[in-house]
Amino acid sequence: MKTYEFFELLNQNKNKSLVFEYAPQQFVAPNYHITEVKHTFIDSVDCGANVDAWSETIIQLWESPEKEEEESYMSSFKALSILNKVGTIKPYNKTAELKFEYSNNTFHTAHLFVNSYSVEDNKLVVILGIEPTDCKAKDACGIPETLVVNDSSGEPCCSPDGNCC
Repeated sequence: MKTYEFFELLNQNKNKSLVFEYAPQQFVAPNYHITEVKHTFIDSVDCGANVDAWSETIIQLWESPEKEEEESYMSSFKALSILNKVGTIKPYNKTAELKFEYSNNTFHTAHLFVNSYSVEDNKLVVILGIEPTDCKAKDACGIPETLVVNDSSGEPCCSPDGNCC
């Protein structure tokens, strides 16, 4: 999800509680705060000597130990107000990829992508996920692409002897 898409989503659901699902059926507690917004620029070279560059907006979520009894989630309106204020201090690259930084006592610190979202009654649920690391230069490194299996027979999809897609 791009930064501007998240802002549009918040605008469309201002009256909803903003809930984050960081793993299946695991939710950031209602006592969370938006503690930092990072505007980052990545300038990289991969193992195949390919150059790449992109921008990211990273929003840090933190659960306050002083408010563990909190039962109400932050509203989308409040989150949007916080994020808009940040934008007056440090302007956003609105086409930047959006990530959320989060951890708790049982979940390691991670940068999570927005996989999807749902609107349920009075809640906007943002479904986060982890992208695994990967070799970006498989050809140069001699790493074969993984074949996709399309059924339970174990045959690779579209192999000469398999179940062609």
